[in-house]
Amino acid sequence: MEIKARAKVNLCLHVVGQREDGYHLLDSLVVFADIGDDISVEPDNKFLLEIDGPFAAGLSNGSDNLVLRAAKMYENTCNGAAIRLTKTLPISSGIGGGSADAAAVLRAISDMSGAPIPADNGLSLGADVPVCLMGSACRMRGIGGELTPLHNIPTLNAVLVNPNVSVSTPEIFRALDCKTNPNIGDFDGTNFLEELKNTRNDLQKTAIQIEPIIADCLASLMQSDANFVRMSGSGATCFGLFDSASNASHAAKIIKKDHPEWWVAPCVLNGA
Repeated sequence: MEIKARAKVNLCLHVVGQREDGYHLLDSLVVFADIGDDISVEPDNKFLLEIDGPFAAGLSNGSDNLVLRAAKMYENTCNGAAIRLTKTLPISSGIGGGSADAAAVLRAISDMSGAPIPADNGLSLGADVPVCLMGSACRMRGIGGELTPLHNIPTLNAVLVNPNVSVSTPEIFRALDCKTNPNIGDFDGTNFLEELKNTRNDLQKTAIQIEPIIADCLASLMQSDANFVRMSGSGATCFGLFDSASNASHAAKIIKKDHPEWWVAPCVLNGA
């Protein structure tokens, strides 16, 4: 079984509180790209993971890997699975790579074995796993498990840019000055871009303080005449929205020429 673990993009991310157990409460608009990691899953008599691809270096295929942890949630209902992960998304980059991979494996083994998806939709693996399991435009609230489908988000031509630095999500949250910010409020998508401009990513300022190169990514996208620019998740990946696929492709070529060391990818967000 071949699966695409599509990149997740937080169009906005509001940090609206923190529980006594330390978990942060979020309010976020999430869409998915038409690019992502590639995963193959086949039945086996034990759970095995092989990793290749341009971002495979440094990833362990041991028991701590999120993909293998996801697979082993089926230990009581499935004999095993041989998994190959081709890692084409940057690691720790704010676009849900590991969570998308884990969600794809949950879905694949469920389909392959007939076993149900775990009752928590993978939330015990990480806050982004349930939304990646859903895999379509939605509003994500709470600690990640409260999902509401969004039907008025248009198809978006975009460019994703990552300066090839990894950002620690826990470090970003620990460094936040304020953890009780206003929520998104009403968002119906009828005047999409104007409504989006009234939202925020409450992690962006702190992420730039920790990794100033994120500001360079945002500036490059702004200089490429994007209609809207923001950081996704806890970074360091930033996105720009464009009027057309050709404009996005042109911008990506220019940014890549100016910064050959960066990861730059034109894509479609919220496409079929």
